[in-house]
Amino acid sequence: MLRVAKLTDYATVVMTVLAAHQGSEQVDVLSASELAERAGLETPTVAKVLKPLSQAGLVAATRGASGGYRLARPAEAIGLIEIVEALEGPLGMTECTVHTGNCGIEQSCGVRANWNRINDVVIEALRNVTLAQMLAPPPAKPVPEPSPAKRIDLHLATT
Repeated sequence: MLRVAKLTDYATVVMTVLAAHQGSEQVDVLSASELAERAGLETPTVAKVLKPLSQAGLVAATRGASGGYRLARPAEAIGLIEIVEALEGPLGMTECTVHTGNCGIEQSCGVRANWNRINDVVIEALRNVTLAQMLAPPPAKPVPEPSPAKRIDLHLATT
């Protein structure tokens, strides 16, 4: 099963809290404990994800008594791929899509090129979804129209 790590998921939640706060006129920054409360996470977990997000230039920290964190750029300018790579490093569906030379069959592998294509598609999909889009509610699923009732004729056997 392909899935992002739990900390990457939490980082996305923290980033959406910051993005939702970005437009408010209350305070400029949110502390790690305020972020934790709004995200429904533990403060140590939030602190743990803020470090790589800050190192990647996605959040900016302000020190001091009234310090905290804010988005370093507008939410519309942050792609999900940046959050994933800040927490997990370069995205790779297989080892050879990230690091060449680590596989004994790399030169004769018949599927490597296709894994590279798939990897590129996933990266592009994550790049095209912005943090701002993650704030929007998902589109409503269309309700399928009920199929017309079908009549089933039953013939009971009589003895």
